[in-house]
Amino acid sequence: MATSSVVDDITRAAVDLFSTQGYANTSVQQIVEAAGVTKGAMYHYFESKDDLLFSVYERMLSLQTSHLEEIVGRGTPTAQTLHDVCVDVIETSIDFLPEGTVFFRSVHMLSEPRQKEVTRRRRQYHDVFASLIERGQEEGLYRTDIPRAVLVAHFFSDVHYLSNWYSPEGPEDKALLAQQLTDLFLVAIKA
Repeated sequence: MATSSVVDDITRAAVDLFSTQGYANTSVQQIVEAAGVTKGAMYHYFESKDDLLFSVYERMLSLQTSHLEEIVGRGTPTAQTLHDVCVDVIETSIDFLPEGTVFFRSVHMLSEPRQKEVTRRRRQYHDVFASLIERGQEEGLYRTDIPRAVLVAHFFSDVHYLSNWYSPEGPEDKALLAQQLTDLFLVAIKA
């Protein structure tokens, strides 16, 4: 078995178990049995169950951050950049819906250092997102009567709520949904 396959098998088993049983009710033994690996193999790649939970979210956040950097780096006009960032974060959140669901249900169970790291990394992402809104406000594109932090929270509350109602097997197409939620947000903040 290749290294990435072992990590993927462990991660997939953990996400499945965490989502059905909860993080606190899932043992390392259950994870390794579901993944078809030994505890030694799991501990070779993950220091602890806490490390495994962190890695579940880290994969999604790293991907979204690299996409954010790529989109911002294109140098497109502010409105197009914010649009593209919104669509991307919605689409990748849907792609990682089980991981995001597990994470948001269990983030409070991470160790304090891991919680601080998550907060730091999410803040970095949100700061770039907020700077796009600020730039748009300076250009007269976006409203200024509502604090920027509220505008950012408004968008991300929609993203974080996806796991409560969206199903990839449902009638809503991922790309269309991402476009619709983005349009709703951009219309709401338009100056």
